[in-house]
Amino acid sequence: MTRVTRADLDSIPAYVPGRSSPRAIKLASNESTQGPLPGVAQAIADAAATANRYPDNTSATLIRALSESLDVPTESIATGCGSVGLCQELVQITCKDGDEVIYAWRSFEAYPVVTKVAGATPVPVPLTAEQGHDLDAMLAAITDRTRLIFVCTPNNPTGTALGREELERFLDAVPANIVVALDEAYFEYNRSGVDGIELARTRPNVVVLRTFSKAYGLAGIRVGYAVADPAIITALAKVHTTFSVSSVAQAAAIACLRARDELLQRTHVVVAERDRVRDALLAAGYDVSVTEANFVWLPLRDRSAAYGQASADAGVLIRPYATDGVRVTIGDAHENDAFLAFATSAAALQLAGIPTP
Repeated sequence: MTRVTRADLDSIPAYVPGRSSPRAIKLASNESTQGPLPGVAQAIADAAATANRYPDNTSATLIRALSESLDVPTESIATGCGSVGLCQELVQITCKDGDEVIYAWRSFEAYPVVTKVAGATPVPVPLTAEQGHDLDAMLAAITDRTRLIFVCTPNNPTGTALGREELERFLDAVPANIVVALDEAYFEYNRSGVDGIELARTRPNVVVLRTFSKAYGLAGIRVGYAVADPAIITALAKVHTTFSVSSVAQAAAIACLRARDELLQRTHVVVAERDRVRDALLAAGYDVSVTEANFVWLPLRDRSAAYGQASADAGVLIRPYATDGVRVTIGDAHENDAFLAFATSAAALQLAGIPTP
């Protein structure tokens, strides 16, 4: 049979989402456990009433709202189908066949996928022993074919975040002709005080990516945004998938921006739970990096798959990553308690290689 698709697709893995089951607690996908913020559900319903019409392909009203919220000119903002859609568009506007994209590894699983789909070459750089970005190694990986660097902070799946000084040194060392994408999907949970948008204001090659999927609770609607120099925003518009940000998504995001006070309170609760879970895991003997996201990371290496399955068997779905570790989303208190009951059991500690009395 004659092949009708690209041969290189055989080497590109499909993105694998976290597991779901109606009979289990799901702590596998970094979702918000609470529904939409006040006023958002009504905005969604109102927008759905006009679903027979195409959405505004420019997201003009949403971009104006973001401009006011972020104190950024409208010409420096683009929207996308979640921040992952913008990741793919960034590769498209920067890379041709054989060009290189650098990213830390392990990091967001979509990076190698969107890179290979565009025909570019992925250049993963191992994390440090502390599960963070090795910025010096990433700089050393730059070649004359490098076009784009993804920096995920806080990093998914390890939760580690970069400090302002180290990030500024890195950005200033990257050649001006290379785009650096600061992926801040978990920005609202980050209490380190680093704001990529402030760093991007004076650096034309820096793009900041954020999403409404996580803290804002719109994972099922798909809308994210990029903040960058107008030249990059103009280029993104040329590869943007037409009408990919629905009217419902635009209306929901605008309503979210009006409910920022409630959002802050929600994230405070998640951060407090995150710290409680981490403290309990540390006390039980686990190695858990400081996290600035809505999840914790257990570097269980080749024990990860078995540990993840045992947790699922105990009724709590978490996310194993090959032979690197497992990521556990912070849920409601009772959900976190269910995971901690499993994690501190003798069977789980044995699976994790932690000595028990």
